[in-house]
Amino acid sequence: MTLRYIALLIAGLSVLTCKTWAMVDVNMEDRVEVSLKGQAEISCIYTLKEPAKMIVWFTKSPGRDQSRKRVYYYDTLQKEIIDEGSEYAGRINFTHSHEPQNSRGSALLIINNVQLSDQKEYICTVHDVSTDSGEGHTLLQIFNSPSLPVIEGTHTGISVTAEEPSKVAHCKVDDGYPRPNITWYKDRFPLQQSNNEVKISESETTKANGLFTVESDLYIKPQRTDEDALFYCEVKYFVPGEVRMTESKKINITVHYPTTKVTVYVNPRNGLIKEGDTVEIRCEGNGNPQPVFSFTHNEEELSADNEMLLLENVKRSHSGTYVCQSIDFGEGIYAEDSVNITVHYLDQIVVTPEETVLNQGDDLPLTCNALSSLPTQTSWFKDGTWLGKGHVLVLHNASYDTAGLYVCQVTVSSLHELQKQNSVQISVRGKPKFTKEIEVGPVNKADRSVNLTCYAEGFPFPNITWTLSDQRTGQPVPVPEAENQMTDTGVISMISVRAMSELTAKCSAANELGTEEVSRKIEASARATTTTTQATSPKGTELPVPSNQPRTGGGSGVIIAVLIICLLLIAILGSVLYFLYKKGKLPCGRSGKQDFTKQKASKDDIVMEMKSGKSEEAVLLQGVNGDKKSPTE
Repeated sequence: MTLRYIALLIAGLSVLTCKTWAMVDVNMEDRVEVSLKGQAEISCIYTLKEPAKMIVWFTKSPGRDQSRKRVYYYDTLQKEIIDEGSEYAGRINFTHSHEPQNSRGSALLIINNVQLSDQKEYICTVHDVSTDSGEGHTLLQIFNSPSLPVIEGTHTGISVTAEEPSKVAHCKVDDGYPRPNITWYKDRFPLQQSNNEVKISESETTKANGLFTVESDLYIKPQRTDEDALFYCEVKYFVPGEVRMTESKKINITVHYPTTKVTVYVNPRNGLIKEGDTVEIRCEGNGNPQPVFSFTHNEEELSADNEMLLLENVKRSHSGTYVCQSIDFGEGIYAEDSVNITVHYLDQIVVTPEETVLNQGDDLPLTCNALSSLPTQTSWFKDGTWLGKGHVLVLHNASYDTAGLYVCQVTVSSLHELQKQNSVQISVRGKPKFTKEIEVGPVNKADRSVNLTCYAEGFPFPNITWTLSDQRTGQPVPVPEAENQMTDTGVISMISVRAMSELTAKCSAANELGTEEVSRKIEASARATTTTTQATSPKGTELPVPSNQPRTGGGSGVIIAVLIICLLLIAILGSVLYFLYKKGKLPCGRSGKQDFTKQKASKDDIVMEMKSGKSEEAVLLQGVNGDKKSPTE
């Protein structure tokens, strides 16, 4: 009973003591969170009927040293004191208020430009007018958001055959506080530490400013499917009132695995190969990286650019089986594949007979053959006209129309690019033959000449000669040099003639089998031109005098005869008028002169008409009717 009484007494004294010390009730938040460089507001709420006599703020750093350090003092007499030399100097503000009706006071400590060193426990001690006091505690927590995470993949590939996990990527995040956490993901699935498959190695560094740098390395034992996977790291960090998350960019990794199968591809893949083409034979393995390949053709090793064999300007000898082989010496794995190639061809065309001369009325079969690796079709052409199909073309009842160049064209039916042709010249013997009369071309305006053309068929090719003669006099006319052109069946000859009078042109064709000729009358195409000379009148006035010198030529006799007759008629008319004038039969008065003038004007009109036709007559008439007379008159 005695022990029990003593225990109850001690408990009662303890309660009485606590009530005595807790007469001032102080309330503070357990934690105040603020970002680095921000502003922290630490409030201290107390319950008193009167304003507190004194408020003192202390700090206590975490760790073994639990001593308090005063940072701010306030009382009703001295107002406020901030300890000089304190790390808070210039950064602390303080406000105080009291509500008598509520018996409640509020003290607020404001810290500006918060530093990491400010992360401490803050103690607010409140004293009343008596010796009673109370205190509260608040922990100030500082936060700083880290930089974006930076991920870097392994530059060299990792092998699926490695015994231990290989390093895949490195992730780094800077300037975080508190320490940020890194989590690795593959295709949005988090990776956990595993001794056999996954290994994660992390390290952290505290910088001089107190911020954290966290680095993490990911190691895995890859599978072949991992070459398509996306790896990234996720960083979780704290900010006031919440937790945030940031992801790095996503990366692929290079996975190395041995080649177990080889496949050969041929380009062009879906087309037939012909001589002259360029062919690519490409070898591809199912491993990574690609192994070293070797090519053989008919058991003969070829030089290739590792995975590709290039065959340029292929020939039929390139046909056959091509084998691609790969050997992985590290793993001891061998693989191969092969492909068959056929190079199609079309040989030169042989046409028989090569060149033939037929007699008129003969028959002749033409044969066209060419060796090919694929079925072909044959067509015959002459002068661009299709004649028919088949290897044999039979010419019946040969004539001059049969002669010419026959073309045989052979085409591979399934490969139209493979096509060749050959030709044979067929000549038909016979004496010359004119298919049409001499052709006369249009008059050349420059020199009034015309082109005469004649065409004679025959074989051997005939010799063509021209003769020209004047139709009126029958005299021969010089023949200009002829232009001759050979055709498949004959000769075309052309001369250029300047016909001053009507001519007869004759074209003769002759060979060893006979002679043939054709003729045609050619009308005169040249006309006399009028030239003008200058003559001086007695009064000194220069008058134009037409020239009366006609052009020389075969047709000038007719023109001269017409001129002489016209001159005689004009002379007779002038003599009659002069006789009547002398006899007085013509009036000499003023009116008579007017009539004579009219008469004279009428004659002048006739002169102008003749001028337009013949220049020579105009000259003679001017001497009769004009004012100017010649010395003989």
